[in-house]
Amino acid sequence: MTSRLLVKPAGETGRVTSITPQDAGWTYVGFELHKLAPGETTGAATGDREVCLVVVAGKGAVSAGGADLGEIGGRMSPFEGKPWSVYVPGGSDWSVTATTSLELAICSAPSLGGGLEARVIGPDDLGQEIRGQGTNTRYVTNILPESEPADSLLVVEVVTPGGHTSSYPPHKHDRDDLPRESYLEETYYHRLDPPQGFAFQRVYTDAGPDGRRELDETMAVEDGDVVMVPKGYHPCAACHGYDLYYLNVMAGPKRTWKFHNAPEHEWMLKSPA
Repeated sequence: MTSRLLVKPAGETGRVTSITPQDAGWTYVGFELHKLAPGETTGAATGDREVCLVVVAGKGAVSAGGADLGEIGGRMSPFEGKPWSVYVPGGSDWSVTATTSLELAICSAPSLGGGLEARVIGPDDLGQEIRGQGTNTRYVTNILPESEPADSLLVVEVVTPGGHTSSYPPHKHDRDDLPRESYLEETYYHRLDPPQGFAFQRVYTDAGPDGRRELDETMAVEDGDVVMVPKGYHPCAACHGYDLYYLNVMAGPKRTWKFHNAPEHEWMLKSPA
């Protein structure tokens, strides 16, 4: 039986994935994935939401906020380096025409009327970091971190080598309890290299007084799947021979990422390198 948190692509072309807050049963995060052939166009008005367009693979000519932003993109696979992205504020519009085969992620969250302008976020603008050690090593690219201007969105992509874990030790961010923890909804858009592979993701909450968990689902994720994380811990494991890419979209009432580690697993962070 397929988990209600696991969203499979609806096809191979056009808008293959669409998750609205209403679909997800939450308040903030929206996510779409479009696959376009050269010459095809997609676009929309942002209305009361802000948008981050992430070129997962390929190239496209972009306009936003009435301005021609030119052709962006370059990598033909999400495993080939840093992405190109475009931030589009609320009350604006955007359009992308594919100039090669194009895989475009549309990340959205509520606009707060922050008076921001549309802007291109190029590879040279992006910070990268290595997290973890040993078989918990993964490679992080910060596309729209809290240090960069936006109203609600936080966007990041991660590459986890085959045989490694990620989003691990397990952590959660489902309580509005700053400065200890922030409430953030989250989506994971997964890709595998080679694409016939699979990985695993578990989404679970702490056990209650009766020993039961409100949420505890473990999913086999395949190339192109999206996992929704409404609450709880959400670690991933990449199987041997298959590298795992995921694009995270987070948003909540406050634009900050403060997480809580699962206490029974936090000892790993204190062990020597």
